[in-house]
Amino acid sequence: MLRKIQGCILFDWGNTLMRDFIQFSGPMNDWPRVEAIPGAVDVLAALYPNWTLAIATNAADSDETEIRAALRRADLDQFIDRIYCFKNTGQRKPEPEFFQYILNDLKISTEEVFMVGDSFEIDVLGANRLGLRAVWFNERSHDVRENGMHCTIHGLGELPDALHGFA
Repeated sequence: MLRKIQGCILFDWGNTLMRDFIQFSGPMNDWPRVEAIPGAVDVLAALYPNWTLAIATNAADSDETEIRAALRRADLDQFIDRIYCFKNTGQRKPEPEFFQYILNDLKISTEEVFMVGDSFEIDVLGANRLGLRAVWFNERSHDVRENGMHCTIHGLGELPDALHGFA
């Protein structure tokens, strides 16, 4: 049974929860080095008791089992309830069908879901188009983009406060 006290948080995978090293190719779980984004373990541990936590990724080289194996290497898998990727949804972000697949699978409404990702166009605007609120994880610049449907954080440690800001 999924915990759904406050809803669901969808996390992009590469460069949101785990570092995407461009020098490596193939499934991330086979890379010689994997690394969680700073603060990822602590933030997921803090959110886990009250939220359903899921991965929503366009990763093309990894299936659900391989994604879970990579998450395990970074001590993140224990917090992730579901994994949604192209290989198990047949869809990609930012297509509305990708997010709709997740909503249908979790049996929840758009008001109960947040998307967190590093791509403003794909993660944030893609989620917003279907009515999901989103958090842009922008650790690379000081740009801030905010409206009633999305906000910006520059470090994962800011996420809990950002989620409360939507209430």
